[in-house]
Amino acid sequence: MTAFDQAMRRVITGEDASGKSIVIVDGPPSCEIGDPNLGGLFEIWHEAVNGAFDKRDTADRGETKPILSPAAGKVKVRWFVIAPAPEGAPPEMIKQVVRERFADFGAAHELTDQNRHPAMHKTETLDIICLISGDASLVLDNEERRLRPGNIVIQRGTSHAWTAHGGPALFLAVLIDRSC
Repeated sequence: MTAFDQAMRRVITGEDASGKSIVIVDGPPSCEIGDPNLGGLFEIWHEAVNGAFDKRDTADRGETKPILSPAAGKVKVRWFVIAPAPEGAPPEMIKQVVRERFADFGAAHELTDQNRHPAMHKTETLDIICLISGDASLVLDNEERRLRPGNIVIQRGTSHAWTAHGGPALFLAVLIDRSC
C-alpha cells in the first residue's frame, strides 16, 4: 500500500432506469502504467464531451491501457505521479528509460528537448493539472515554476515537463482534445 492509494479512488455517478442518481464505479484506477512510488499514469475516465453521453450507461469509461492524450473529441481524466530521478543515475540512461516509458503509452513522438529535461514533451491538448500532494516544478523551455499542493496549471499545448522534489508528487489531470 502506498501513500497515494487512498487518494486514487474513483467514484463515478450515473442514473438508474428510473432516473435516480447512482454510483456506477467506486474503486481504484481503471488501469495503470508505472508505480505510485516511482511514477506513472493512473487512469480515471475517458469520454466524449459533446453532450452525447448517456447517464444510464453504466459502462466503465476508464481506459484499459494508458495512452497519453485523449482521443479526438474526448476528455481524459487521470492521476499521474512524478518521482525524483534516482541519485547518480547517468543522464543518458534516464533519457532512454523516459523514451521507453513514453513509447509504452503511445507518446514517443511527443518528446521534444531531452537535453532540457528527460521528459520534455508537447501535446496538442488543453490540460488542467492540479498538484494534489508532494513538491514539484513545472519545467518550460526557458523557465521553471515551483508548485505546492492545490496549485493548478493550465497547460495550453506547450512544451513542458515535471520535476518532483524530495519524493513522489501526485497530480490530477484533465486533458481535453483540441476538437472539443
